[in-house]
Amino acid sequence: MIRIAIFASGSGSNAENIAVYFRNREDIGVSVIVSNKRDAYVHERARKLGIPSYTFSKAEFDEGSAVLDTLHEYKTDFIVLAGFLLKVSQPLLDAYPGRIVNIHPALLPKYGGKGMYGDRVHREVLAAGETKSGITIHYVNERYDEGDIIFQTTCDLQPGDTPEEVAGKVHALEYTHFPRVIEAVVTGQTSLNPLSSA
Repeated sequence: MIRIAIFASGSGSNAENIAVYFRNREDIGVSVIVSNKRDAYVHERARKLGIPSYTFSKAEFDEGSAVLDTLHEYKTDFIVLAGFLLKVSQPLLDAYPGRIVNIHPALLPKYGGKGMYGDRVHREVLAAGETKSGITIHYVNERYDEGDIIFQTTCDLQPGDTPEEVAGKVHALEYTHFPRVIEAVVTGQTSLNPLSSA
């Protein structure tokens, strides 16, 4: 069994989608959900799914040992970031080299970096007059949104689209593609870029 830990800071819709995708699988599963916010709705989603969830402070994430103890308790093989807003600390990067995957709601390398998440990204994309946006799934390194790209795909933007409308289009791509790309990564079926349709 390949065991995945999901890190999430907010509502957790992507976390739930991933967990449901792998539910009842004997080869891959989500074993634990971790957050930096005690009141994040992802905990409620985890409870309904029967998945244990934990909260750690920023200091605990930075120092690493308490988080790593929990990941080891659940025999975690891969970490998936699904709306996780903290920078991944060096102790976690060292413990899971090449085994931490993130999704970004735009086509990197544009519109990435510290503070670029959620509607902030969509507003920047619209302000720049882009005709396309999309998602980027990438490995995590020590710099925000700069790890090697695994997969990208696009959606068309229309004149007059609002940030909320762009978010809807991007979320649809996330829900469709993120679980299957995770599956390909954790089972060793992909190296860099072969899944890309951008």
